[in-house]
Amino acid sequence: MKILLTGANGFVGSHVLDKLRARALPTAILLRPTGNRRFIANQLSWAEVRTGSISDPASLRQAMAGITHIIHCAGCTRAARISEFYEVNHAGTRNVIEAANAQTEIRRLVHVSSMAASGPATPANPALERDAPHPVSEYGKSKLAGEMEVLRHCRPEFVILRPPGVYGPRDVEFLRLFKAVKAHLLPRPGSQALSLVLVQDLAQAIVTCLDHPAAARKTYFAACQEIVTARSMAGEVAAQMGVWTVPLPLPAPMLWALCLGQEVMSRLTGRARMLSLQKFAELRAPGWVCNAGLLERETGCLCATTLKPGIRRTLEWYGQQGWI
Repeated sequence: MKILLTGANGFVGSHVLDKLRARALPTAILLRPTGNRRFIANQLSWAEVRTGSISDPASLRQAMAGITHIIHCAGCTRAARISEFYEVNHAGTRNVIEAANAQTEIRRLVHVSSMAASGPATPANPALERDAPHPVSEYGKSKLAGEMEVLRHCRPEFVILRPPGVYGPRDVEFLRLFKAVKAHLLPRPGSQALSLVLVQDLAQAIVTCLDHPAAARKTYFAACQEIVTARSMAGEVAAQMGVWTVPLPLPAPMLWALCLGQEVMSRLTGRARMLSLQKFAELRAPGWVCNAGLLERETGCLCATTLKPGIRRTLEWYGQQGWI
């Protein structure tokens, strides 16, 4: 077995690389020459670096020489232009599939998608793998388009994983919540119900699906069974940081204004930001809850870390790195 990992220098991909090293699995990583390597600097003496990009089909074909398994983590979660979502999440995935199809040695592809491709769901009716997708954002639609490329065109075996919100060490998105609490502000959004997954648990699920026989040609949600809310998450962060806070209500009109302001700034500067009117479509949904039981039943892989220990591990890492 030899694995090619795309997106290895990203939040999720760097943790996948950690798990691959723990299993001593021969691994090559696809990196652009200018790619940020801060999360994987200590892995570069172990993993083989193959220069290229999922937007460059020729480099992909070269990178797949001698590869038997692919983990496709590379993706676009924020964009200054809507077309960027499709260029990376759709066309980039198509390029990966076409390059994989051209290599006779490749046995399996693990494609990391998102619950955004499935669409919102509530605790009363959590999302199941068999449900018809109904994404509400362009990001979700682009991830679904990537899934369709895998389902329709991938000749080797494949596995599609759909995580909901991912948090943990090295995450820069949920870091904003921790910084707000440190500044004595307690964000109080609506009562949106959420499934979450700690990044190390997701990484373990990804690596498990590399060679588990039951996972072939399956789609799975990968999430902790615990259902939380954005409010309870903020409250847990405040409790563990031990600081006094002032509640900061975030009703829908205020969220919309924040998203609009961030989108205007993104267009003016050309720099992608996490909040946008596209993101507002996800933030206004009643919930993002999935049932991850199928993954556990068929592979034995359980994303077991609940919110309290997950926040503790994340907070400890942020403190060690001087991020908060």
